[in-house]
Amino acid sequence: MLYLWNLPKGGFTNQILSQFPETDKPAYTTLATFLKILVNKGYVKARKDKETSMLHYTAKVPKEAYCTIMMEKYRLEYFNDDPVAFIKFVIMNNNLTPEQKQEIVEALG
Repeated sequence: MLYLWNLPKGGFTNQILSQFPETDKPAYTTLATFLKILVNKGYVKARKDKETSMLHYTAKVPKEAYCTIMMEKYRLEYFNDDPVAFIKFVIMNNNLTPEQKQEIVEALG
């Protein structure tokens, strides 16, 4: 999804693939399969290009909405729907500066 959001007008599989770093580039067919899954889940829209007959993909869900969906999923599945455990995990597993910790405390009110 990150690479697709980088293409504001969307792109073909090869255009999305070209954004991956060489050290982390999936096979073309792997990416195509993953895009199909994202289409089936409703996160991505695919349309057949009239000139090339290739599928052109665009993000259907904005980044912020997708992040909300994914964070909720992680909280439910990995932290037994415990937001405190989820937040503690995020805080404890990131090297936060004292200023960032203070921002978190202030955000909690």
